[in-house]
Amino acid sequence: MLLSPSFLDHPKDELKEIFRSLDFPTFRLGQVRNWLFARKTDDFEVMHNLPKSCREALRNHFGPLFAGKVAAESVQDRTEKLLIEWPDGNQIECVLLRDDRNHRTGCISTQVGCAMGCKFCASGMDGFIRNLTRGEILEQILRLNARLESNERLTHLVIMGTGEPLLNLEALLSALEDAIATDGLDMSARRITISTVGIPKGIEKLGESGHPYKLAVSLHAPNDELRETIVPRNRVNGIREILESAESYHRKSGRRITFEYVLIRNLNDAPEHAWELARLLQGKTAIVNLIPFNPIPELPYQTPSSRSVEQFTSTLRESGVQVKVRFRKGDKIDAACGQLRRRFAVG
Repeated sequence: MLLSPSFLDHPKDELKEIFRSLDFPTFRLGQVRNWLFARKTDDFEVMHNLPKSCREALRNHFGPLFAGKVAAESVQDRTEKLLIEWPDGNQIECVLLRDDRNHRTGCISTQVGCAMGCKFCASGMDGFIRNLTRGEILEQILRLNARLESNERLTHLVIMGTGEPLLNLEALLSALEDAIATDGLDMSARRITISTVGIPKGIEKLGESGHPYKLAVSLHAPNDELRETIVPRNRVNGIREILESAESYHRKSGRRITFEYVLIRNLNDAPEHAWELARLLQGKTAIVNLIPFNPIPELPYQTPSSRSVEQFTSTLRESGVQVKVRFRKGDKIDAACGQLRRRFAVG
Protein backbone atom coordinates (compact mmCIF):
# COMPACT_ATOMS: atom_id res chain seq x y z
CA MET A 1 0.00 0.00 0.00
CA LEU A 2 1.33 3.45 -0.92
CA LEU A 3 1.66 5.76 2.06
CA SER A 4 0.15 9.22 1.99
CA PRO A 5 2.50 12.16 2.55
CA SER A 6 4.04 12.50 5.99
CA PHE A 7 1.80 13.53 8.88
CA LEU A 8 3.81 16.76 9.02
CA ASP A 9 3.04 17.53 5.38
CA HIS A 10 -0.63 18.10 6.21
CA PRO A 11 -1.95 21.38 7.64
CA LYS A 12 -4.25 21.07 10.65
CA ASP A 13 -7.47 21.45 8.63
CA GLU A 14 -6.46 18.62 6.32
CA LEU A 15 -5.59 16.41 9.28
CA LYS A 16 -9.06 16.97 10.75
CA GLU A 17 -10.60 15.58 7.57
CA ILE A 18 -8.20 12.63 7.55
CA PHE A 19 -9.03 11.80 11.17
CA ARG A 20 -12.72 11.87 10.31
CA SER A 21 -12.14 9.57 7.35
CA LEU A 22 -10.36 7.15 9.71
CA ASP A 23 -13.36 7.34 12.11
CA PHE A 24 -11.38 9.01 14.89
CA PRO A 25 -12.88 11.95 16.82
CA THR A 26 -11.22 15.32 16.26
CA PHE A 27 -9.97 15.51 19.86
CA ARG A 28 -7.56 12.68 19.02
CA LEU A 29 -5.77 15.07 16.67
CA GLY A 30 -5.36 17.49 19.56
CA GLN A 31 -3.77 14.71 21.60
CA VAL A 32 -1.33 13.89 18.80
CA ARG A 33 -0.38 17.55 18.40
CA ASN A 34 0.23 17.83 22.14
CA TRP A 35 2.60 14.87 22.03
CA LEU A 36 4.33 16.25 18.96
CA PHE A 37 4.74 19.91 19.88
CA ALA A 38 4.63 20.07 23.68
CA ARG A 39 6.00 16.67 24.68
CA LYS A 40 8.55 16.49 21.85
CA THR A 41 7.57 13.00 20.74
CA ASP A 42 8.43 11.62 17.32
CA ASP A 43 6.71 8.23 17.51
CA PHE A 44 2.99 7.45 17.38
CA GLU A 45 3.61 4.29 19.42
CA VAL A 46 4.50 6.13 22.66
CA MET A 47 1.30 8.26 22.59
CA HIS A 48 -0.26 6.09 25.29
CA ASN A 49 -3.47 8.11 25.71
CA LEU A 50 -4.46 7.09 22.17
CA PRO A 51 -6.13 3.69 21.70
CA LYS A 52 -3.83 1.06 20.22
CA SER A 53 -6.09 0.88 17.17
CA CYS A 54 -5.63 4.61 16.61
CA ARG A 55 -1.85 4.43 16.94
CA GLU A 56 -1.67 1.54 14.49
CA ALA A 57 -3.93 3.28 11.98
CA LEU A 58 -1.87 6.47 12.12
CA ARG A 59 1.38 4.57 11.72
CA ASN A 60 -0.01 2.61 8.77
CA HIS A 61 -1.57 5.65 7.11
CA PHE A 62 1.31 8.08 7.50
CA GLY A 63 4.44 6.05 8.17
CA PRO A 64 7.10 7.46 10.57
CA LEU A 65 6.45 10.92 12.00
CA PHE A 66 10.02 11.96 11.20
CA ALA A 67 11.26 10.91 7.78
CA GLY A 68 14.92 11.95 7.90
CA LYS A 69 18.03 10.21 9.20
CA VAL A 70 20.20 12.48 11.33
CA ALA A 71 23.88 13.06 11.98
CA ALA A 72 24.68 15.66 14.66
CA GLU A 73 27.68 17.66 15.78
CA SER A 74 28.11 20.09 18.68
CA VAL A 75 30.79 22.37 20.15
CA GLN A 76 31.66 23.80 23.53
CA ASP A 77 29.28 26.75 23.23
CA ARG A 78 26.46 24.18 22.86
CA THR A 79 25.82 25.05 19.24
CA GLU A 80 24.46 21.97 17.51
CA LYS A 81 24.20 21.22 13.82
CA LEU A 82 22.05 18.47 12.33
CA LEU A 83 22.57 16.91 8.93
CA ILE A 84 19.27 15.38 7.83
CA GLU A 85 19.09 12.86 5.00
CA TRP A 86 15.68 12.42 3.41
CA PRO A 87 14.43 9.10 1.97
CA ASP A 88 15.39 10.24 -1.55
CA GLY A 89 19.03 10.56 -0.43
CA ASN A 90 19.13 14.37 -0.44
CA GLN A 91 20.55 16.14 2.59
CA ILE A 92 20.00 19.46 4.35
CA GLU A 93 21.30 21.17 7.48
CA CYS A 94 19.77 22.96 10.43
CA VAL A 95 21.37 24.50 13.50
CA LEU A 96 20.49 25.03 17.16
CA LEU A 97 22.07 28.12 18.74
CA ARG A 98 22.09 28.91 22.46
CA ASP A 99 23.19 32.17 24.08
CA ASP A 100 23.58 33.68 27.54
CA ARG A 101 20.31 35.62 27.19
CA ASN A 102 18.47 32.29 27.35
CA HIS A 103 17.62 32.49 23.66
CA ARG A 104 17.24 29.15 21.92
CA THR A 105 17.32 29.79 18.19
CA GLY A 106 16.70 27.34 15.39
CA CYS A 107 18.17 28.02 11.94
CA ILE A 108 16.47 25.99 9.21
CA SER A 109 16.67 25.34 5.47
CA THR A 110 13.94 25.59 2.84
CA GLN A 111 15.56 23.94 -0.19
CA VAL A 112 18.05 21.23 -1.06
CA GLY A 113 20.81 23.30 -2.62
CA CYS A 114 20.26 26.83 -3.85
CA ALA A 115 19.92 28.49 -7.24
CA MET A 116 21.02 31.97 -6.14
CA GLY A 117 24.74 31.31 -6.67
CA CYS A 118 26.04 33.78 -4.07
CA LYS A 119 29.80 33.61 -4.51
CA PHE A 120 30.75 33.36 -0.84
CA CYS A 121 28.16 30.72 0.16
CA ALA A 122 28.75 26.97 0.35
CA SER A 123 25.05 26.08 0.15
CA GLY A 124 24.77 26.91 -3.54
CA MET A 125 28.01 25.34 -4.72
CA ASP A 126 26.22 22.22 -5.96
CA GLY A 127 23.31 24.14 -7.44
CA PHE A 128 19.59 23.80 -6.78
CA ILE A 129 18.10 20.31 -6.40
CA ARG A 130 14.55 20.69 -5.07
CA ASN A 131 12.24 22.49 -2.68
CA LEU A 132 11.61 21.03 0.74
CA THR A 133 8.05 20.05 1.59
CA ARG A 134 6.02 21.59 4.37
CA GLY A 135 6.73 18.49 6.46
CA GLU A 136 10.48 18.58 5.84
CA ILE A 137 10.65 22.21 6.94
CA LEU A 138 8.56 21.50 10.04
CA GLU A 139 10.59 18.39 10.89
CA GLN A 140 13.74 20.50 11.19
CA ILE A 141 12.03 22.81 13.68
CA LEU A 142 10.74 19.90 15.75
CA ARG A 143 14.07 18.05 15.73
CA LEU A 144 15.87 21.14 17.00
CA ASN A 145 13.22 21.74 19.65
CA ALA A 146 13.53 18.12 20.79
CA ARG A 147 17.24 18.60 21.48
CA LEU A 148 16.43 21.09 24.24
CA GLU A 149 15.79 20.13 27.84
CA SER A 150 12.23 19.24 28.81
CA ASN A 151 11.74 22.66 30.40
CA GLU A 152 13.14 24.52 27.36
CA ARG A 153 11.74 25.35 23.96
CA LEU A 154 12.74 27.27 20.88
CA THR A 155 12.39 31.00 21.44
CA HIS A 156 13.51 32.23 18.01
CA LEU A 157 13.56 30.90 14.48
CA VAL A 158 15.68 32.12 11.57
CA ILE A 159 15.13 30.88 8.03
CA MET A 160 18.74 31.40 7.02
CA GLY A 161 19.85 27.88 6.12
CA THR A 162 20.22 26.42 2.65
CA GLY A 163 17.97 27.80 -0.09
CA GLU A 164 16.04 30.94 -0.95
CA PRO A 165 12.95 30.95 1.32
CA LEU A 166 10.86 33.21 -0.89
CA LEU A 167 11.12 30.73 -3.76
CA ASN A 168 9.47 28.09 -1.56
CA LEU A 169 7.21 30.46 0.30
CA GLU A 170 3.96 28.46 0.24
CA ALA A 171 5.54 25.45 2.00
CA LEU A 172 7.42 27.69 4.43
CA LEU A 173 4.41 29.75 5.48
CA SER A 174 2.36 26.58 5.94
CA ALA A 175 5.04 25.07 8.20
CA LEU A 176 5.33 28.30 10.19
CA GLU A 177 1.60 28.17 10.93
CA ASP A 178 2.34 25.22 13.23
CA ALA A 179 5.31 27.04 14.74
CA ILE A 180 3.16 29.99 15.84
CA ALA A 181 -0.10 28.10 16.59
CA THR A 182 -1.13 28.07 20.25
CA ASP A 183 -1.57 24.29 19.98
CA GLY A 184 1.72 24.07 18.07
CA LEU A 185 5.02 25.45 19.30
CA ASP A 186 3.30 28.72 20.29
CA MET A 187 6.20 30.85 19.06
CA SER A 188 5.83 34.57 18.51
CA ALA A 189 5.73 35.51 14.83
CA ARG A 190 7.79 38.56 15.79
CA ARG A 191 10.65 36.23 16.76
CA ILE A 192 10.80 34.56 13.36
CA THR A 193 13.17 35.99 10.75
CA ILE A 194 13.01 35.17 7.05
CA SER A 195 16.17 35.90 5.09
CA THR A 196 16.18 36.54 1.34
CA VAL A 197 18.59 37.74 -1.35
CA GLY A 198 15.73 39.97 -2.47
CA ILE A 199 12.81 38.53 -4.45
CA PRO A 200 10.37 41.46 -4.78
CA LYS A 201 7.34 39.33 -5.71
CA GLY A 202 8.08 37.02 -2.79
CA ILE A 203 8.46 39.95 -0.41
CA GLU A 204 5.06 41.20 -1.60
CA LYS A 205 3.47 37.80 -0.93
CA LEU A 206 5.11 37.64 2.47
CA GLY A 207 3.59 41.02 3.29
CA GLU A 208 0.18 39.65 2.34
CA SER A 209 0.53 36.75 4.80
CA GLY A 210 -0.70 38.96 7.63
CA HIS A 211 2.02 37.84 10.06
CA PRO A 212 4.69 40.25 11.36
CA TYR A 213 7.65 38.06 10.49
CA LYS A 214 10.96 39.86 10.48
CA LEU A 215 12.47 40.35 7.02
CA ALA A 216 16.23 40.18 6.49
CA VAL A 217 17.57 41.13 3.06
CA SER A 218 21.02 39.81 2.13
CA LEU A 219 22.50 42.93 0.52
CA HIS A 220 26.29 42.42 0.69
CA ALA A 221 27.11 45.42 -1.55
CA PRO A 222 26.12 49.11 -1.81
CA ASN A 223 25.76 49.24 -5.59
CA ASP A 224 24.50 47.06 -8.44
CA GLU A 225 27.86 46.68 -10.16
CA LEU A 226 29.56 45.17 -7.12
CA ARG A 227 26.51 43.23 -5.98
CA GLU A 228 26.20 41.45 -9.32
CA THR A 229 29.68 39.99 -8.81
CA ILE A 230 28.69 38.70 -5.36
CA VAL A 231 24.97 37.93 -5.79
CA PRO A 232 24.26 37.02 -9.46
CA ARG A 233 20.51 37.23 -8.83
CA ASN A 234 20.96 41.01 -8.71
CA ARG A 235 20.96 41.01 -12.51
CA VAL A 236 17.25 40.09 -12.30
CA ASN A 237 16.24 42.38 -9.44
CA GLY A 238 18.53 45.33 -8.76
CA ILE A 239 19.05 47.07 -5.46
CA ARG A 240 16.51 49.84 -6.11
CA GLU A 241 13.66 47.38 -6.74
CA ILE A 242 14.67 45.33 -3.71
CA LEU A 243 14.73 48.40 -1.44
CA GLU A 244 11.31 49.48 -2.69
CA SER A 245 9.78 46.08 -1.93
CA ALA A 246 11.44 46.05 1.50
CA GLU A 247 9.99 49.49 2.26
CA SER A 248 6.58 48.22 1.21
CA TYR A 249 6.94 45.26 3.57
CA HIS A 250 7.87 47.62 6.40
CA ARG A 251 4.69 49.63 5.80
CA LYS A 252 2.49 46.51 5.76
CA SER A 253 4.06 44.67 8.68
CA GLY A 254 5.34 47.50 10.85
CA ARG A 255 8.63 45.62 11.14
CA ARG A 256 12.00 47.25 10.72
CA ILE A 257 14.01 45.67 7.89
CA THR A 258 17.40 44.08 8.53
CA PHE A 259 20.02 44.28 5.79
CA GLU A 260 22.58 41.50 6.02
CA TYR A 261 26.07 42.41 4.82
CA VAL A 262 28.81 39.77 4.75
CA LEU A 263 32.15 41.57 4.97
CA ILE A 264 34.76 39.97 2.71
CA ARG A 265 38.39 41.12 2.78
CA ASN A 266 39.39 43.31 -0.16
CA LEU A 267 36.02 42.85 -1.86
CA ASN A 268 33.29 44.85 -0.12
CA ASP A 269 34.89 46.03 3.14
CA ALA A 270 36.56 49.27 2.04
CA PRO A 271 35.71 52.66 3.65
CA GLU A 272 34.11 53.87 0.39
CA HIS A 273 31.76 50.87 0.49
CA ALA A 274 30.70 51.84 4.00
CA TRP A 275 30.04 55.46 3.00
CA GLU A 276 28.07 54.36 -0.08
CA LEU A 277 26.01 51.92 1.99
CA ALA A 278 25.25 54.66 4.51
CA ARG A 279 23.97 56.96 1.74
CA LEU A 280 21.89 54.12 0.26
CA LEU A 281 20.10 53.44 3.55
CA GLN A 282 19.82 57.02 4.77
CA GLY A 283 16.35 57.74 6.15
CA LYS A 284 15.19 54.11 6.02
CA THR A 285 13.79 52.26 9.02
CA ALA A 286 16.44 49.59 8.96
CA ILE A 287 19.36 47.98 10.74
CA VAL A 288 22.53 46.65 9.12
CA ASN A 289 23.78 43.29 10.35
CA LEU A 290 27.50 43.04 9.55
CA ILE A 291 28.83 39.48 9.28
CA PRO A 292 32.57 38.89 8.97
CA PHE A 293 33.03 36.18 6.34
CA ASN A 294 33.26 32.64 7.72
CA PRO A 295 36.08 30.91 5.77
CA ILE A 296 35.14 28.04 3.46
CA PRO A 297 38.00 25.81 2.25
CA GLU A 298 36.70 25.57 -1.32
CA LEU A 299 36.44 29.35 -1.75
CA PRO A 300 39.21 31.97 -2.13
CA TYR A 301 37.64 34.63 0.10
CA GLN A 302 39.07 35.72 3.44
CA THR A 303 37.80 37.14 6.73
CA PRO A 304 38.26 40.93 6.97
CA SER A 305 40.67 42.35 9.52
CA SER A 306 39.34 43.48 12.87
CA ARG A 307 40.36 47.02 11.95
CA SER A 308 38.32 47.07 8.73
CA VAL A 309 35.28 45.68 10.59
CA GLU A 310 35.62 48.41 13.21
CA GLN A 311 36.06 51.15 10.58
CA PHE A 312 33.08 49.92 8.57
CA THR A 313 30.93 49.82 11.70
CA SER A 314 32.01 53.29 12.82
CA THR A 315 31.32 54.83 9.42
CA LEU A 316 27.76 53.50 9.40
CA ARG A 317 27.08 54.64 12.95
CA GLU A 318 28.51 58.09 12.33
CA SER A 319 26.12 58.37 9.37
CA GLY A 320 23.12 57.57 11.54
CA VAL A 321 22.68 53.95 10.41
CA GLN A 322 21.97 51.45 13.15
CA VAL A 323 24.38 48.53 12.91
CA LYS A 324 25.27 45.31 14.69
CA VAL A 325 28.15 42.90 14.17
CA ARG A 326 26.96 39.32 14.31
CA PHE A 327 28.80 37.18 16.81
CA ARG A 328 30.08 34.07 15.05
CA LYS A 329 29.11 30.73 16.56
CA GLY A 330 29.56 27.19 15.35
CA ASP A 331 32.43 27.69 12.91
CA LYS A 332 34.16 24.65 14.45
CA ILE A 333 31.31 22.45 13.22
CA ASP A 334 31.06 23.83 9.70
CA ALA A 335 28.11 26.01 10.68
CA ALA A 336 28.21 28.13 7.53
CA CYS A 337 25.36 27.04 5.26
CA GLY A 338 26.24 23.98 3.20
CA GLN A 339 29.62 23.16 4.78
CA LEU A 340 28.58 20.11 6.79
CA ARG A 341 26.51 18.66 3.94
CA ARG A 342 29.42 19.01 1.53
CA ARG A 343 31.86 17.42 3.97
CA PHE A 344 29.64 14.38 4.44
CA ALA A 345 29.09 14.11 0.69
CA VAL A 346 32.84 14.16 0.05
CA GLY A 347 33.84 12.00 3.01
